[in-house]
Amino acid sequence: MDAATNCPKCNSEHAYQDGALWVCPECAHEWSAEAVAVASQEAGVRDAHGNPLADGDSVIVIKDLKVKGSSSVVKGGTKVRNIRLTEGSDGHNIACKIDGIGAMNLKSEFVKKA
Repeated sequence: MDAATNCPKCNSEHAYQDGALWVCPECAHEWSAEAVAVASQEAGVRDAHGNPLADGDSVIVIKDLKVKGSSSVVKGGTKVRNIRLTEGSDGHNIACKIDGIGAMNLKSEFVKKA
């Protein structure tokens, strides 16, 4: 099932549509599809701790990340300045330049706002 139809309260994937509302059989929460769409647009890109990110922010990598196609590693604790938010279909929604490695894309789940 699509993640957009998961229950926003308990994240259950067993939600079903009942008329104009979606219903979760596990927690009995009811919501409209339009409310979820508006909330996801307002959410934007968030870091690993739920803080909203914006273009030009500085972030800190929270775990060691292997660089694909290279023997390099981005160490946890590396500070990345002046990020750009992108619409990555593969989950990489941060474009940045890391000193010593170069330009690369990161997933927001592996960074925290500095």
